[in-house]
Amino acid sequence: MRALIRRHGPCGLAPAGRSPYEALTRAIAHQQLNGRAAQTILGRFVALFPNGRFPAPELVLAARATRLRRAGFSRAKVRAIKDIARHAVKGLVPTRRACRRLDDDALVEQLTRIHGVGRWTVEMLLIFTLGRLDVLPVDDFGVREGFRVAYGRRARPTPKALAAYGERWRPYRSIAAWYLWRAANEARQVAD
Repeated sequence: MRALIRRHGPCGLAPAGRSPYEALTRAIAHQQLNGRAAQTILGRFVALFPNGRFPAPELVLAARATRLRRAGFSRAKVRAIKDIARHAVKGLVPTRRACRRLDDDALVEQLTRIHGVGRWTVEMLLIFTLGRLDVLPVDDFGVREGFRVAYGRRARPTPKALAAYGERWRPYRSIAAWYLWRAANEARQVAD
């Protein structure tokens, strides 16, 4: 880890100023896609609605599924995005302020009730939107691959093994994840 920190300098994590509703919707768009493809689809999604701003949950609920599919979302993603909007309208997707009163586990439990929102999606929200410093997304391919590369291992660790090893990084496991993502990106660039 020390070598990664030296190579990449200070951690660049900075929470985005998005609502949890928007962050979850964006995370769904990014699931199983590369960043550029997801950004293109998100741009088309936003363009479907007036003002060029991210649509309010009420607008998403009112939109026909076929309209949302034109942006490039799969049927499963449209279903998930509509369920996020439905939960947001009901007040079950907390505001940023309400999130401050909930710990990580409570947010994971509450938000994973939404169709298409799993633990990884909530962990990305915790790290990149809420700025929580002690989240280690052990199921994330990039984090596990970064660990393999950084620690010179032949195989990626299992999520359980990475969670156990990651205890030594507590209470800054999000920062460790950021450096592990850098290691995975570095290895990918060398391979290309």
